[in-house]
Amino acid sequence: MSFTELDQHYMARAIELASKGRFTTAPNPNVGSVIVRDGGIVGEGYHRQAGGPHAEVFALRQAEHLASGATCYVTLEPCSHYGRTGPCALALVNAGVKKVIVAMLDPNPLVAGRGIQILKDAGIEVQVGLLEHKARALNPGFLSRMERQKPYVRLKLATSLDGRIALANGKSQWISSSESRSDVQLMRAQAHAILSTATTVLADNARLTVRAEGLTITALEDGSVRQPVRIVLDRCLKLTGQELLFSQNGPIVLVHDKQFKPAFEHPHVRFIALDSDESGLDLNELMSVLAAEHINDLWVEAGAVLAGSLWQAGLVDELIVYQAPVLLGDKAKAMLQLPNYSELCDAQHFVWTSVQTLGPDLKLTARLEPCLPE
Repeated sequence: MSFTELDQHYMARAIELASKGRFTTAPNPNVGSVIVRDGGIVGEGYHRQAGGPHAEVFALRQAEHLASGATCYVTLEPCSHYGRTGPCALALVNAGVKKVIVAMLDPNPLVAGRGIQILKDAGIEVQVGLLEHKARALNPGFLSRMERQKPYVRLKLATSLDGRIALANGKSQWISSSESRSDVQLMRAQAHAILSTATTVLADNARLTVRAEGLTITALEDGSVRQPVRIVLDRCLKLTGQELLFSQNGPIVLVHDKQFKPAFEHPHVRFIALDSDESGLDLNELMSVLAAEHINDLWVEAGAVLAGSLWQAGLVDELIVYQAPVLLGDKAKAMLQLPNYSELCDAQHFVWTSVQTLGPDLKLTARLEPCLPE
């Protein structure tokens, strides 16, 4: 299937539009749409929040009667089901759109090709696969939840040049620069949920919130900040409900061992009981539960124990390290608690996907690389 340079241009614009929804659309995917007629854009839009109009609807509203006979570019297959909004595939049919170019199919089992079929049955020409890799990059969390039944997990660590996250006495504020901390706020703002532990919350009196003053002015178009769901692993229910964590509005989930019973109630708090063993709570079960709760992606901020446990369980999709140009010494705390390996191929190997400079620090982004046998 061939696409023209103009097709790529208009789909690139749709992808650019889709990215504007990354702070607010969860649990829905980020989607952008552009409607073109007679060589020019007559309508465009993107999905802003769950329950609100989809990208195609915004684009059709802007195009009005000019949508008839036009071509629609959309980053994700138009929906085919009735939810909080009507099917976008039918909206395109009713508007008289002549052709629809789709970046990728929707893996949601409620759609999964049905939107394409509605369009084809109405006599609309449909092409699929334009800039698919870029469209997939818009929604790693949504795709992970739909295709793997687990959230997309990003593990954040702030380390020294020698890979330490705290001094031997536990002090760690601040290893990273103000520029790095501001970037963390931006990453939190894009996350559907933040995962941490009761140990971290108690040690840092952490709120685990997005602080607007830490964001760049242009980060959010309307200046609003959606607080991510805060998920805290509190196996033995050590938190009392009086910590600073609970002073901020927004949903909180406390995950604990089934043998412990909650000792307090809070209007923003839900408790989830899981199985556990000597190594801790069942993290694989946690991921399945969170996917069932429609959590698309997790931003993990915790110590070496949880970080290491997630790695060993194979649950981390992306490692993000803010590395400061400072040495903390061999007695300082390691970034991950991992077993010692006897063979290099048993060790964790990474592929760098991004290296950025943030003030004096480096922001290193990596994914696991499979170790192939010789």
